[in-house]
Amino acid sequence: MDASLNVPHFSTKQRILDSAEALFARHGFAGASLRQVTASANVNLAAVNYHFGSKENLINEVFRRRLDSLNEQRLRALEAVQSRKDFSLEDVLAAFVRPALSLSHDQEGGAGFVRVLARAYAEHNEQLRKFLHDNYGPALKQFATAFARLLPDLEKQELYWRLDIVSGALTYAIADFGMIKRRGISEQQHRDLAAEHLIKFAAAGLRAA
Repeated sequence: MDASLNVPHFSTKQRILDSAEALFARHGFAGASLRQVTASANVNLAAVNYHFGSKENLINEVFRRRLDSLNEQRLRALEAVQSRKDFSLEDVLAAFVRPALSLSHDQEGGAGFVRVLARAYAEHNEQLRKFLHDNYGPALKQFATAFARLLPDLEKQELYWRLDIVSGALTYAIADFGMIKRRGISEQQHRDLAAEHLIKFAAAGLRAA
């Protein structure tokens, strides 16, 4: 059998996405040019146009390949929590927090993507925000509904304010910006401790009078 038949058809597309992700993390969405992406991926501009059509769509696809999987993991975890007779605010928070923290330690480039995600929060790219809202907003609404059931006395607007703050804290944690560093513990232990502290902190904030 010809060995070339075993080469994945998406290898060029994958190289472009990997290069774009790294460059967006380092230089931002406006700062990284398609010329830099093509040079890093060792492809020509025609390949980028063929697979993505535009820089804006390339940015979207960098997010889609990570966030689709994260969404699925979160929703499966939420479904498992809600299938139980009794579940707590901490259980729902765990379904939201733990998959994201796992992404940050994914050996297939998860750490780089986390920096790209932090860029999305920092930069005012309205087209990107619309893409993220349209594609991933419905999943976040499922979590908001679960939180609302557990916090019936909290007004909807106040709940959304607090969930925005929780999401910001989670982004900060997965980007590993904090003062707490790994000393004498494994990455898994560090991730578990980060989840434990963030869930405790978020639950207190959501329950605050």
